[in-house]
Amino acid sequence: MKLDLFNDEASKVWKRVASGKEVTDLLQIELELYKKLLTYFQVGECCYYIFNFQKLEFDFVSREVEQVLGYIPQEISTQFIMEIVHPDDRAWFLACQDCASQFILGLPPEKQMKYKMRFDYRARKKDGSYARIMMQVVVIHTDDSGNVFRTLIVHTDISHLKPHGKPAMSYIGLDGEPSYLNVNVTNPFLRKEEMFSEREKEILILLTKGKTSKEIGDILNITKQTVDTHRKNMFHKTQLNNTNELVSKAFKEGWI
Repeated sequence: MKLDLFNDEASKVWKRVASGKEVTDLLQIELELYKKLLTYFQVGECCYYIFNFQKLEFDFVSREVEQVLGYIPQEISTQFIMEIVHPDDRAWFLACQDCASQFILGLPPEKQMKYKMRFDYRARKKDGSYARIMMQVVVIHTDDSGNVFRTLIVHTDISHLKPHGKPAMSYIGLDGEPSYLNVNVTNPFLRKEEMFSEREKEILILLTKGKTSKEIGDILNITKQTVDTHRKNMFHKTQLNNTNELVSKAFKEGWI
């Protein structure tokens, strides 16, 4: 997809999401609160942004972007992000943005902040190489009518976990909401059956962070033996043999 067309179509999608009246007061961004939100996202080295749909620009770019992509925060803009998307992934990127906007706008306003949207694509790094980026987004600012004003975006380089393969998109329910895994981007409400229990998902997230069974047990206030039992159940459900395979598959399939 040509870059000019890509940018035009992306702008249309974003403006549709923020179709409410312009917010004129400055939002006092509580960065420490947003950092706590990263516990839903962080699976390694990542950087994060706050995107303003009214201005179609970033209110904030974390300094960790240099570790992930090689660029300094001052280089990052909406236009720049569009430019570094791999040309072969632009149509996919746009389709995911469009489906995510339809999904969020189709939710009751009180549930819009209870979903994490996740998909992957390739982005060009400072050194010219391409990294597979896991992009995760959660709404952090809306009005009573359901117009979205700001989102928190987290980028994680998962090239070592998914060097190739078909991109995937998922909507991950938070606070007890159902998840929609491996979404068909032409049918964003296609729901997949939950594979793991809530406890298993908690353990899986901690496994992606490199925690041992004992450490997980301490964090969740359960025994190491209970953690090991849950791990064995996950191996059985996925027909995988070890934790490395489980973590790798979790990223590829959008289970977390």
